[in-house]
Order: sequence, then structure tokens, then C-alpha cells
Amino acid sequence: MIVAASLVMMLAAAPSADAVGAGRKEFSKCLSAQVQPALEKKLPVGDFQSAMKKACADKEAAFRAAIVAQNKADKMADAAANSDADEQIAEYVDKITSEYEENSQSG
Repeated sequence: MIVAASLVMMLAAAPSADAVGAGRKEFSKCLSAQVQPALEKKLPVGDFQSAMKKACADKEAAFRAAIVAQNKADKMADAAANSDADEQIAEYVDKITSEYEENSQSG
């Protein structure tokens, strides 16, 4: 019974961290899924970025909200929480864009 109670307490304490992890996974998966269809269409990089942003807007919003919520729970100021979310999202977008550029040049 004590183990069950501590498990429940751990699960109750973890949702925001899990939301960030789940948001990160879903956003990353969405971005990655945009690469091959765009390569097949031979989209220019700018068009790829626009299509990717549009296709993954809901996943990006969920990821951003989870990051900001976690940062605020960690007592981060609003501006810093939003800046951190912007930076994390930009890292994923930049990585996928670079991957797209490399693959489009080699194909």
C-alpha cells in the first residue's frame, strides 16, 4: 500500500515533465514526417519550411505550452520561459531544415 501511494505521488508530480517530453516527441515526429514528402516534391527550402510549420503548428503549440508551463512551475520569469521555448523549438526546426537541405542536395 505504501508503494502504491508513493507511485501515485510520483505520477501526480510528473505531468508537466511528461507533457514536455510528450510534446517534444510529437513535435519532432511531425517535423521528421515532413522531410520525405517534401524531397519527393523537390520543394525549395523556403517552401519546405513553410509547409513544415503549417503541418506541425498544433504540435509546436502543444510543445511550446508544455515548455512554458514547466518553466513557470520552475519559477522562471514569463519572458525567460517564452524565450526558452522559442530556442528549443528553433533547435528542432533548424535540425530538420539542415537535414532537408543535405538530403535535397544529395538527391
